[in-house]
Amino acid sequence: MALAPSIAVQFSAPSTLVVELLAWVSARPRGYGETMEAWRTSCPRMPVWEDALENALVAVVADDGGPGRLTVRLTPKGRALLDERLPG
Repeated sequence: MALAPSIAVQFSAPSTLVVELLAWVSARPRGYGETMEAWRTSCPRMPVWEDALENALVAVVADDGGPGRLTVRLTPKGRALLDERLPG
């Protein structure tokens, strides 16, 4: 069985933290505010959220819960990377 090629991404932050963010987002629905409270940082050496956005691993989408509500979701690329890094 051939292995799928590795997802091409480049991170400024440690990749383990980006994978941790992806796992956190995939665990249950996450609001944008909750995500920013947990993952945004002003440290230029730890741009976990920014790396995930720039690499199209997560997306901020309108929530069905009402106007102005935003949800953070994994993109197909984010799901593929998470599955690759955390199999099973």
